[in-house]
Formats: sequence, C-alpha cells, structure tokens
Amino acid sequence: MRQKNPLRSLSASERRALEQLARSHSAPALSVARARALLAVSDGSSYTEAAQLVGRAVGDSIAQWVARFNQVGLAAVERQAGGRPPTQYGAGERDRILAEFRRRPDRERDGTATWSLNTLQRALRRAPDGLPKVSTYTIWAVLHDAGITWQRDRTWCDTGLAIRKRKRGEVKVQDPDASAKKG
Repeated sequence: MRQKNPLRSLSASERRALEQLARSHSAPALSVARARALLAVSDGSSYTEAAQLVGRAVGDSIAQWVARFNQVGLAAVERQAGGRPPTQYGAGERDRILAEFRRRPDRERDGTATWSLNTLQRALRRAPDGLPKVSTYTIWAVLHDAGITWQRDRTWCDTGLAIRKRKRGEVKVQDPDASAKKG
C-alpha cells in the first residue's frame, strides 16, 4: 500500500545523528525507538515492519513520527511535552508564596506553629487572594529558588544566613558565596 506521507531523503548529517542515537544506551528509549524506526523506513521498510522492529503493534505511530520528521527534522526524535501545559506562576504569584511563607503562622487559623509544605499550601489555597491550585512542589521550588531550605530540625532556613550570638546580642551573618555553593 502506498504511504500517504513518505519519508523524505535523509541528509548525511541526519543519517549519522540517527544512527548514533539508534545505538545509544543512555538516551531515552522513545528517542532511540524513533531513530531506529526512521532509519528502517529510510532503508525501505514499510511502516508496519518498522513498527515491529521497535516493538509497536501497528504502523500508525511510525507514520506520525515520519510526518513529524518531515516537518521538523531531527527534533522529531526528541520527547515532546504531552498532556496539559504546566501551570505557570509569574513574579506576582511567587511573591505571594514568599509573603505567605514569611508571615508567622497563626495557631488558631493555620493550625500550626511552623510552616510545612502542606500547611503552607493549605493557607495559600484558603486565602482570598491566594493560589487555589498551587502544589507543594511549586511552593518548594519557589522557596528553593529564594534560597530557603528545609532543615533536619524541621524548620525552614535561609541558605547562607546564620544568627550568631555575640556579647552585644544576636547578629545575622550572611555568606556572600551562598548562591554559588547552592548550585
């Protein structure tokens, strides 16, 4: 049966890249399978034969891979984002998360004396100006980006900031290289 969207001819550099990817043991398995299938089709195999080569039941997915390769080239073998797009939080939402974190929790209203990711999430979701769909991972990522880390003593701490006791009282000491050490 004639293929509706046959594979275009591969350039030498595309063939080399696909062959290298097809032999890879460290690349994602889906990328390796796509490369192997595209090489098989370019060598004259049908979509069904290429599908069987990479462990697929039917050639429909191979036809989609070929169509995408014809459109975008080698980018077609890379994994594409699927499903719904992740919720994007801008600077305003990040500032709101940090403001809620810096607010001292109220035992009556928040039900805690110290913030955990779950209690912070609950407070942000309940607040009238809060974030009703914020995840604990997003909260953690925002805190981490701000240099705030979870400590073994079950408290949050600014990375590179320490409170030292001196004769004249407590002093905050900032490590200027904290962000370099964090990464």
